[in-house]
Amino acid sequence: MGGGKGGSDFDRKGKTDEEVMRFCQAFMSELFLHIGPDTDVPAGDIGVGGREIGYLFGYYKKLRNEFTGVLTGKGINWSGSPIREEATGYGLVYFVEEMLHTRGNSMSNKVVTISGSGNVAQFAAEKAMLMGGKVVTFSDSDGFVHDPEGVTAEKLAFVKELKNVRRGRIAEYATKFKCEYHAGKRPWGVKCNVALPCATQNELNEEEARTLVQNGCICVAEGANMPSTPEAVDVFLGNKILFGPGNAANAGGVSVSGLEMSQNSIRLQWTSNEVDKRLSDIMKAIHNQCVRFGEQDRWVNYVDGANIGGFRKVVEAMMDQGLT
Repeated sequence: MGGGKGGSDFDRKGKTDEEVMRFCQAFMSELFLHIGPDTDVPAGDIGVGGREIGYLFGYYKKLRNEFTGVLTGKGINWSGSPIREEATGYGLVYFVEEMLHTRGNSMSNKVVTISGSGNVAQFAAEKAMLMGGKVVTFSDSDGFVHDPEGVTAEKLAFVKELKNVRRGRIAEYATKFKCEYHAGKRPWGVKCNVALPCATQNELNEEEARTLVQNGCICVAEGANMPSTPEAVDVFLGNKILFGPGNAANAGGVSVSGLEMSQNSIRLQWTSNEVDKRLSDIMKAIHNQCVRFGEQDRWVNYVDGANIGGFRKVVEAMMDQGLT
């Protein structure tokens, strides 16, 4: 489950709700032929949030004349799951906490730099703060803000309103809360203990990775898909930094998608606490698998652990089913 990617070159920036809706409906008019609750169940990703999932689901329902769990990330009042919106960010921080535990450490009192300011970044910040971390950066494609005093609940609420409702630029954060804004730059030069790249692919390069190491960063975990270049990953592994690759560290989103599908199948909705507990347990299990297959001389190579564990799972299933 998970791993497939697809999409379009439609840019929702500057478009009205009606324009976005019409595009989603046109897109679904072809997509509906290829998906289904027991065939392929898409979820949102970059540029696809609750609004877009709603438009897509509504048109699928109209075309097929049925109400089934064909998309995840649906609204709570129409068969969505609690914690789905928070899942990737929350799961990322649960994974980081497990990594830190291997060195007798925790998120408490850690300075955390986060890139991005969308869904994953927002909820990674929220969970990191709840676990005692101090979040000091957010970014978007125009630049990043550095708030040395740390993000508070009030400031995070502003980011959510800015990005989810007004769809504004992160520079407004710096203006409102009187902190530094760095146009055209990324936050990896800011001193931190934990770095969470949550924006997009290839946003953290070799030079930036070396800067993080030199500045005393002890843990990097990917909230986005492949945000670290291969050269950056080599730097982290070469310095035995705790490095959580995206195929393990950001699995919380697809995990709760699976939980949403389960709830749809049994026509029940679990509570937020139930789903959050299941998410935490899933991330711990993923971490344990990484340790099992990646432990090397009292150090864990999470890249090897995640890849070997995932590969073995697929190969063993194929062999059991006679598909080799």
